[in-house]
Amino acid sequence: MSRKDFQGEGAAPQGASPTVVIIARNEEANIAEALKSAHGWAGEIIVVDDNSIDRTAVISAQYARVLKRHMENEGIHRNWAYAQARTDWVLSLDADEQLTPELRDEIMRTIQTTSHVAFDIPLRNFIGTYWVRFGGWYPAPKVRLFRRDRFKYEEVQVHPRVVVDGTVGHLTADIIHKGYPDIEHFLASVNRQTTLEAQKWIATGRKMSCGHMLWRAIDRFFRRYVGKQGFRDGMYGFLIAYFDSLYQFLSYVKYRDMVRKGSQ
Repeated sequence: MSRKDFQGEGAAPQGASPTVVIIARNEEANIAEALKSAHGWAGEIIVVDDNSIDRTAVISAQYARVLKRHMENEGIHRNWAYAQARTDWVLSLDADEQLTPELRDEIMRTIQTTSHVAFDIPLRNFIGTYWVRFGGWYPAPKVRLFRRDRFKYEEVQVHPRVVVDGTVGHLTADIIHKGYPDIEHFLASVNRQTTLEAQKWIATGRKMSCGHMLWRAIDRFFRRYVGKQGFRDGMYGFLIAYFDSLYQFLSYVKYRDMVRKGSQ
């Protein structure tokens, strides 16, 4: 991919604080805390609202520039959202996440002198009030801070990969991720993500056999629960490993059902 493929529309002005970009849909229960954690610090806050039917846009308008856009594809949608920023640096934040003061300070110190074009940031993930520390859930760093003109997402529907034109550094302070208020929400997420995974296999022409699925399911459980010490999180560690394994099975069953329906 050439350098010009990374360019956004128009030149980004120089600025000390990053633009915080939040992708949201029906997030009235979460988004206020995310916005408050960035308010007064970010150079600008942008919320790209995917036609919410709750008060997401109303709440967001108190803190951010709100743009309405339907998400037809996650990768395309995110790339469009980041291109709306007016600063060189962008910080991508989900509506159920919050910036810590330590992270805000670390970002400001780092971007003044760095030669990296992107940074991954540790996520402190919670189920309810429980901080999941093992099983690969912490620090679980993700690339969230980047120069607008040197970063893109792969334009696929589910689990898009990042494409960075340059080197990636590492920050040490956390983003707080309260993505699952309870186990019910965690299970709903598994159901939703396995549907998208099966759709991705169909869209990309990927072939998945029962034997390969079984191997992946078994491997995931033991890697999560034993290799990454998920057992140290007790009941939560077992549930995470179990449903990580079940993710493979559910994705495969849904994939087979879609193939069957498509052949009828």
